[in-house]
Amino acid sequence: MILNWLTAILLLITSVSLLLNRDWRWSLGLLAIQYIGAFWLVQTSWPIVAATAKLVTGWMACAALGMTLLNIPPESPDEKSWMEGRLFRWFTAGLTAVTAFALAARGSEWLGIQLPVVWGGLLLIATGLVHISITIQPLRVIIGLLTVLSGFEIIYAAVESSALVAAALAVVTLGLALAGAYMLVNPAGEETK
Repeated sequence: MILNWLTAILLLITSVSLLLNRDWRWSLGLLAIQYIGAFWLVQTSWPIVAATAKLVTGWMACAALGMTLLNIPPESPDEKSWMEGRLFRWFTAGLTAVTAFALAARGSEWLGIQLPVVWGGLLLIATGLVHISITIQPLRVIIGLLTVLSGFEIIYAAVESSALVAAALAVVTLGLALAGAYMLVNPAGEETK
């Protein structure tokens, strides 16, 4: 049980760091660490093989995005918006963590799942949605979507242990990463000849 709490705190640290960080190398590294935390919370409900498949799929998504970013020129400086301020992101991250914890207490009773598992899942879903809502950059949006999906997988793993569902979620994760890689290479959606 204590390891689950430590893992939930690790997910808190990685998800908040993803909101605050703007370097793609650090972001993909934090996302890979986040997948380790998600693996640990998923393995409490699924067999270790299925949880490991989730971990490997997440790392493959990170690798696909990383290889794509190595081959494109660096992008222009971040978008300048008042919502992109560091203080705003800190405040939003704190509010999101507290709200996720409050909802997790009720969700734990309702679903019959351990509190750190529900909190970790809701935390990733909430911070992923915040991540998506404060940016328009393709990499940031894909990282936010992958974070939301990872949080959903944590909660869903405690409710359902179907191998077919695990495979479908792995396909969705890889599909998101490949779609993100395509958006990074071809941001305007232009046809190539």
